[in-house]
This record gives sequence, structure tokens and C-alpha cells, in this order.
Amino acid sequence: MITQDFVKLNCCVIIPTYNNDRTLRDIIRRVLNYNTQIIIVNDGSTDGTAGILEDFKELDIITIPHNKGKGNALEQAFRMALKKGYRYAITIDSDGQHFPEDLPEFLKKIEESPDALIIGARDMNQDGVPGTSNFGHRFSIFWFKVETGLSLPDVQTGYRLYPLEKVKKIRHFYSVKYEFEVEILVRLAWLGVNLVSIPVQIYYAPREERVSHFRKFKDFSRVSIANSLLVLIALIWVRPFSFIKELRKKSLKGFIREYVLESKDSNQKLAWSVAMGTLMGVMPIWGWQMIAAVGLAHVLKLNKFVSLAASNISIPPLLPLILFLCYITGGWILGTSDQSHFSSSINFQWVQQNLLQFIIGSVVFGIALASVFGSLTFILLEIFRKRKPASIQ
Repeated sequence: MITQDFVKLNCCVIIPTYNNDRTLRDIIRRVLNYNTQIIIVNDGSTDGTAGILEDFKELDIITIPHNKGKGNALEQAFRMALKKGYRYAITIDSDGQHFPEDLPEFLKKIEESPDALIIGARDMNQDGVPGTSNFGHRFSIFWFKVETGLSLPDVQTGYRLYPLEKVKKIRHFYSVKYEFEVEILVRLAWLGVNLVSIPVQIYYAPREERVSHFRKFKDFSRVSIANSLLVLIALIWVRPFSFIKELRKKSLKGFIREYVLESKDSNQKLAWSVAMGTLMGVMPIWGWQMIAAVGLAHVLKLNKFVSLAASNISIPPLLPLILFLCYITGGWILGTSDQSHFSSSINFQWVQQNLLQFIIGSVVFGIALASVFGSLTFILLEIFRKRKPASIQ
């Protein structure tokens, strides 16, 4: 009955394995109780794995001559699954930690949330969980939220159901080992894939029986480096532009209602957020203005959304006017009042030729404009926040 459900949903099970001959046979047999659509990846095992797989020739088996890492194994399995036309793939570890008996729960959840990524959340508070695993668990949850803005109960688990057409959209992966599972989770979240968690059972064998190929220093360092790069990309590119994309979907009144009038921040804080965002928007740091606005808002504990919105003051069609006003402000300060060589064909090459005048003008004009906008924001908030937000329709 369960096998029919896997066929109906076009879902396979992927089992990556490396030197787990003590548990592999049992895991395969238990998975076969639920699904015969199985892809096994022998990632260069040097134990008795090859002999065990001889007994399961009816299954799809990928053999990698030399161990390259879990990420590479999963990527190859995804390629095979897509080639065979599967829509979903559930990945399960071969070391006995995961219970194949939880497989039906993934099917139930994917029927409720089609094309979502279903994540098997482990109970890390149960007896027998190693302290290092608990630390890594909390560490990863924290950085995942920084990278995506999302909160999940478990982001390290290898027990997951992947929507393969969504995975296919990621043209190239940069990770080949354990950090792959961090990368793919974050990048699918960035693509807007719905992430759903379900509770799953977990078994940690006694220390003397436990087989782990996770090298605490080397692999944890690789995961940390991957998280650092993903955080950098998130802060510089993904989070600001995702916000702008959402912002463009809202009307101006909708933005004011949600992020200003209904904000829990004080009027002073919102006014300072507008002022700082405006200042960064005028500064001659093209390409980095929004990043600087968000970064400073975070450091100064201001409203990041409002600061980011205010920094967009220098986008077209206002950019030529901003450049002109900065230029003449600089000329006024330096005593060079002749603007005869300023023309509508202004470009960044022209700015370079007048860099000193432009930088001085940008700073002074930016401070002045930020003061005006910040003060005006405070006055308007003092007036309109005394009314009910519902007055803006």
C-alpha cells in the first residue's frame, strides 16, 4: 500500500553510504518495506559495502570509485533521479540514525504542501545525543536564520524530502562534503521554496558502537566557512534585493502602514532610520548604498527596512538630480560657482574628473537632506501616529 503511494507521488529514496556495512543492509531492507524506488550511492567504501549491494542488484546503484564526500554523492543521486523522471527524493542516512518507519510521514506532508522541502526535525534533547552534535545543531540554526530570515527546528538533518524540479534550478553546487546540506537548504530557501518541518525519530548508538565519518575539526571548519560565505552573500545581495522585490509589490500606503505606522519602533528611531538611509543613499558609494544602509542600521539598532527604503532615494529618475545637487553644493563650498560644464550627459567618468568637489558636496548635501527628511518624518509621525493606522486605506 505504501509502495503505491510512493509510485503515485513519483518519489524515490536516496541512500548515500560510506563504510557503513554494519547498518546498511538493515536500512535497505527496512526502506524496501515502504518503497522499491531506491537509489543507493556507494561513495568509495572500502569495507564490505560492495558485497552487501550485490544482494540488491534490482535497485539503482551508483558506485563512486574513491570517496568524494556526501555532497557529491547526493548531487549524483539527484541527477539520476531527475533522469529517471522522479518528482521527489527522500534522502536517508545509512548509519542507522534515521528510522525508515518515518517515511510515510514525509508522504503525508508533501501531499499537504506540494513541491515543498520537507525536513525531518530530530529531538536533540533526548538522552544519548552527543554534546558536540547539540552545539552544531544550535550553531547551524542560528546561521540559517541570519542567511534566510527563517526559523527551523533542525537544519543539519540529512533526513529530507527534496522537490527535484526546484533542486534542478540550482545549476551548480560549490560544496561536495557535509557542508552541501547547508548550501542546498539555504539556496532553496533563497529560491522561495516552502520549507516544512516534521518530527522524526533519531537513534544515537552507544559511543563504543558509533560510526561517524564527520571529522570534528576539518568538517566543522568547512561548514563554518560555507556558512560565512552564505551569510556574506545574504547580507550583500539576497536579503536586500528580496526586500526590495517584496517592497515593489506593496503600495506606498501599504509600506507606510506595515513598516512605519504599525511599527513597534519609536518615532525618534524611525526618523533616525529615514535620516541614515537618506544619507547613505546620497553618499558616492554606488552599488553599496543599500548594503551600507542595512549594515549601519543593524549596528545602530535602527529599523533596517525603513533605512533600506530611504536609501533608494538615488535611484532613477532622481539620480541625475541628486548628482547635480551634490556637485553644485561642493562647488559652493569650494568657491567654484561656475557650473557651465555641467550637462545632461553627466556620467560616472565626469564624476571622476570632479571627484573632490563631488565628494564634499555629497557629504554636505547628504547631511542636509537627511536632516530635512528625518525631521519631516518625525513631525509627520507625531501627527499621524496619534490616529488609528486604519485611517490609511
